[in-house]
Amino acid sequence: MRRLAPILSLTLVSLYLGCAAHPTIADHTLKKGEKYYGYTLSTENIFPVMFYRFGLSDVSDLGLRVGVPIYGSGIDYSRTLFEKGKKRDVLNVGWSLSPNSSYDFTYFKFRDGKKEGDTIYWAFRSMIIPDGSYAESGQSTRIGFLLGLYRKSRFGIEAGYFHDFASMPITKLFSSFDYSDTTTWGTRFLDYPHVSDGGLPTEYSRLTGLSLRVSFNLSAKKEENGKLPKP
Repeated sequence: MRRLAPILSLTLVSLYLGCAAHPTIADHTLKKGEKYYGYTLSTENIFPVMFYRFGLSDVSDLGLRVGVPIYGSGIDYSRTLFEKGKKRDVLNVGWSLSPNSSYDFTYFKFRDGKKEGDTIYWAFRSMIIPDGSYAESGQSTRIGFLLGLYRKSRFGIEAGYFHDFASMPITKLFSSFDYSDTTTWGTRFLDYPHVSDGGLPTEYSRLTGLSLRVSFNLSAKKEENGKLPKP
């Protein structure tokens, strides 16, 4: 039971957060036929999510994700719109399966670091959750930013937040907020409850917009192991 306790706790935390999952994209523009795969750990899905990307052309690739047991699974498409020197812009569109399943539209801006394989990036993301995770769910539309970096093409870290402006004022992001306080806020937020009757976050909760993740690129390790020794 002692060994099971941490696993059960992580599972409950994952369900409690009820976050919407997101794609993991490549740290460089994939060539046609190139494979890019690994796994991601995140607050969105406590259990690993395996990802696999395949270069459709020299400027576009398709991504597939499989979560454990299923949450975090999804499909997405990336296209490099601009690439010059150490800079590139990428557009990504995708769909993710989670307690708050979502459609995502993300514009990435990458810049390579001084060391080979190092990349930093930021992105603007809009996210639509058609139906949330509680009985009377509605649609949540979120927009926000994310920041990330890859180290030596082996692993990456990323943090972001995506806000639903209809559900609460952005000024209350870091403080308590009672959507049912009609004396202060009127009735504009009554249709956007942050917590369901069961106590879980809804698609309107600020927790749903939080994204923290670490990704591991297993294909980079395979490529390094497959290199011939220098003469």
